[in-house]
Amino acid sequence: MDLRAFILRARVLKLYRQALRMTRRAPVHARDELMQTVRAEIEKNRHCDDKQKIRFLISEGLQRLKELDEMLDMTGNILLDAIHCNLQVTP
Repeated sequence: MDLRAFILRARVLKLYRQALRMTRRAPVHARDELMQTVRAEIEKNRHCDDKQKIRFLISEGLQRLKELDEMLDMTGNILLDAIHCNLQVTP
């Protein structure tokens, strides 16, 4: 494995770890499915040797991870707002 391939592999593994960590923030009922989806996406392209395609997939993965992060933030804020409203209503 040459240096460029090694660096790309490290970037893919970093992206995979970030995605798995982010699944911990998902609602409990959705975590397993989300983890399976992350794993399936990585496995689907496991044997890709085209460095340009790998760079594209990393870029796409980072974008999807950012979107997931934003979605999970919104979900968390909605839950916090609901909890806050319930706390105010309860005497």
